[in-house]
Amino acid sequence: MTAGQRADRSESFGEALLGEILDRAHELAPHLIGPLVADVVERLGGRRPQVLLQDYGHLLLVPLPGDGLTNGEPQVIDESEAGRCFLDARRVEVSEDDGVRIFLPLLDGGDQVGVMAVTLDSIDNDDRRILHRIAGLVADLLVTKHGYSDLFFGVRRREPISVAAEIQWSLLPPLAMIMPRVAVAGILEPAYDVAGDSFDYALNGDILHVAMIDAMGHGLGAATMATVAIGAYRHARRASTGLPEIYAFMDRAVADQFGPEHFVTAQMLQLDTTTGHLQWVNAGHPSPMLVRDHRVTLRLTGPTTLPVGLGGPEPLTSEMKLEPGDRLLCFTDGLVEEHDAGEEEFGEKQMIDWVNQLERTGRGIRAVARSLSHTLKRARGGHTTDDATLLLVEWRG
Repeated sequence: MTAGQRADRSESFGEALLGEILDRAHELAPHLIGPLVADVVERLGGRRPQVLLQDYGHLLLVPLPGDGLTNGEPQVIDESEAGRCFLDARRVEVSEDDGVRIFLPLLDGGDQVGVMAVTLDSIDNDDRRILHRIAGLVADLLVTKHGYSDLFFGVRRREPISVAAEIQWSLLPPLAMIMPRVAVAGILEPAYDVAGDSFDYALNGDILHVAMIDAMGHGLGAATMATVAIGAYRHARRASTGLPEIYAFMDRAVADQFGPEHFVTAQMLQLDTTTGHLQWVNAGHPSPMLVRDHRVTLRLTGPTTLPVGLGGPEPLTSEMKLEPGDRLLCFTDGLVEEHDAGEEEFGEKQMIDWVNQLERTGRGIRAVARSLSHTLKRARGGHTTDDATLLLVEWRG
């Protein structure tokens, strides 16, 4: 291009398709996402479009209803091509009698929203590129429109949900965040009746902030206490205070609201994602495990203080240097104190064995977190007497 000559700014076919989504996104009602996807896919020559959302139990991918979208039965994540796409966050293509069925992950900030599927007569790299970008825009739409409607909640729920669980789910950040230097993935069980367990995280500049809590008791009271604890944590964190000051603020908030006989165990961490420098304070919570070279190598032990709400002394900050690829497993006591079919507790040794087995598969952090939670659930016969929550943090270096 010579000096003064302007680049070609005419609209290409691919730009027109993506522009259709962008132009209509601002004022698009949530229930019209499906028809928009169907319209754009049809213009690409595709048919049988589906948008599949993960259910709260992390077992199924459920079709989103909408004019132009293909309905059908929910697909089991562990037994379907859509599930393979979901778990690996990678495109999957399947040859069928009438063409090629392509499944694309719906990713937003690394969080896996679901899967988009469409059938074409044949597929080339231009189709793949355009569909990849369409899937990215659809994922963003689903996330941004999520707060305006109950539609997506209804699709993802496969069982009745308790009021306590309703509160806890509304309190959570996205269950996963995958970034170049750091990744986070969490799971809460029982999904439809969780009460006192919760976690929170935020990536502020180069620093990842993480908290995991377990409020005493069960039901609505525990959920209310967890809400106050997480709210206090966020307030103190956003004021850019240190870990001991965050503990003190949470401690006062819980004590002032609930009195001296109520408490919340807590673990707060800060990770410098440029250097791997990790700091943490422990307020009566189970110590995280360090997974290095695909096996549990140590517990992040150190000084502890009393649980939040009991007026403990200022906590001492522990610290260590992570190595690229290290994972931290944070969890609540429900994971190790649950009983196997009414027998002895799972215990830490059994959980470590399961972690080591899953780590050897080489799967990504989201898949490992999900598999570990489901392994524990199967071992207790699908039932639990306490919340069992886990959070994996991976420093990629």
